[in-house]
Amino acid sequence: MHSLSILCPIHREGYRFIAIFAGVTFLLMLASQALGILGMILTAWCVYFFRDPARVTPVRKGLFIAPADGVVQAIQEVLPPPALEMGGEPMTRISIFMNVFNVHVNRAPIDATVEKLHYHPGAFLNASLDKASEENERQLLKFRLENGKEIAVVQIAGLVARRIVCDVREGQAVKAGERFGIIRFGSRVDVYLPKEIAPMVIVGQTTVGGETVIADLESAESVRLGEVR
Repeated sequence: MHSLSILCPIHREGYRFIAIFAGVTFLLMLASQALGILGMILTAWCVYFFRDPARVTPVRKGLFIAPADGVVQAIQEVLPPPALEMGGEPMTRISIFMNVFNVHVNRAPIDATVEKLHYHPGAFLNASLDKASEENERQLLKFRLENGKEIAVVQIAGLVARRIVCDVREGQAVKAGERFGIIRFGSRVDVYLPKEIAPMVIVGQTTVGGETVIADLESAESVRLGEVR
């Protein structure tokens, strides 16, 4: 086991933005105390947004782990993205929506090899809309598991997101829970799983990236049900 620090590190993508927010806050403070206080609040939010906490990832073979913090917005059977060349059979897509207060660092869902990467420029619609999967700017990743099965993860830019960062390359091996990128500001991550694998999350459930189990290759459990209580 590893101990976790109470101090949360900041993702390297955030340093430039924090510096910009702090600089603007200094100028606002010279102009008006009220504006300066507002700037300080926004700077604090920027620091909070780019936090990159350590996570304790379940490591049992066959577990699929949530790639992002957020809320499961939809679970649907859909065709995989054509650009990833994964065939014409439907897959189970789990969509996780991240608001501007969630951690936006994305993590690999399982031990696998990055088989293919594809970047698709597009619009910046609200990421909670279903058509965001087809129309928004997005980064597509295809992973090949040790048993030969293929899954996909898609980083989708949202209404205020303006850059998707993907830090892995084709042919690279990744471990479950390993960081592979970040999306700046509100966004969404879609996970495509073979349809015979039943999701272990439900719509409306909050996920913790790198920790929440979303499916299990070794389980014969049926589709999970839930209710608001």
